[in-house]
Amino acid sequence: MASEQARAFWIAAPGRGEIRDETLAAPSATDVVVRARFSGISRGTEALVFQGRVPPSEYARMRAPFQAGEFPAPVKYGYASVGEVERGPRELVGRHVFTLFPHQTRYVVPASAVRVLPDAVPPPRAVLTANLETAINGLWDARPHIGDRVVVVGAGTVGCLVAWLAARVHGCEVHLIDLNPQRASVARALGVRFASPSAAPQDADVVIHASGSPDGLTVALRAAGFETTVVEMSWYGDTAVPLALGAEFHARRLTLKSSQVGHVATSQRARWDTNRRMQFALASLVDPVLDILISGESNFDALPKVMAELSASPGNTLCHRIKY
Repeated sequence: MASEQARAFWIAAPGRGEIRDETLAAPSATDVVVRARFSGISRGTEALVFQGRVPPSEYARMRAPFQAGEFPAPVKYGYASVGEVERGPRELVGRHVFTLFPHQTRYVVPASAVRVLPDAVPPPRAVLTANLETAINGLWDARPHIGDRVVVVGAGTVGCLVAWLAARVHGCEVHLIDLNPQRASVARALGVRFASPSAAPQDADVVIHASGSPDGLTVALRAAGFETTVVEMSWYGDTAVPLALGAEFHARRLTLKSSQVGHVATSQRARWDTNRRMQFALASLVDPVLDILISGESNFDALPKVMAELSASPGNTLCHRIKY
């Protein structure tokens, strides 16, 4: 029975995490047993979950695919696990896979729930898959065209990935905006320009907000040109967001549009599903420049302390990787 045990990170109460022992369910013929190698902390969302800030109206919609427990706590939450298949169909055994699973040392999931990593994608980098999938969906919602001036407000992991993707649209001039001047070197590495909020360009053709801050949304609206759509990718949990819709908002005929990864963007939905989108995200991780978005790494046993620290004061964190 010892071989069927696992350890998992649980939010025991808002603001307090712990490692718990788990007994794995017996796998069926269509399941795989995965031993985790790495997982990633999706800092914005996971910080809100850790702090117990998911509003009751969103309890059902915010469930992660393999979540256990209920909001606000105790709950086992997360969706960026990379591991090696120990048991399952012959063609999967020994392969490195990505799964939308919480932080846990070993787990049993249907074989259909894992995605084999491309040979050119190293497992440590694959923890970015879920964030990249979110960025892809956000850029689909924004729909930049060749030659557009693009402003991305918020240089967190998702914002950096959106800017990196937008810079690959022919002729696009992409500006990444953030309060943290240390993000300038990240922007340069990703091939985009950097500016502070006070120096953000005006009259942009496409604006994407991903800072998670109401002040950042104000900057995004200010950067938008005439009849520009501002795509809101931030999620504020239970926080009410004040928004100045007076001043020039109506005169410039601006549009504020939400983007959320739970549904494939409308522009692509007729031909794409979430499986195709995830495969595309995985294939896009071949670029080694994306390693710059891994800002730190901790061992699994440190997760309770790490999650508390990141939730209280993120500092210069982008994607924090957990090693098993």
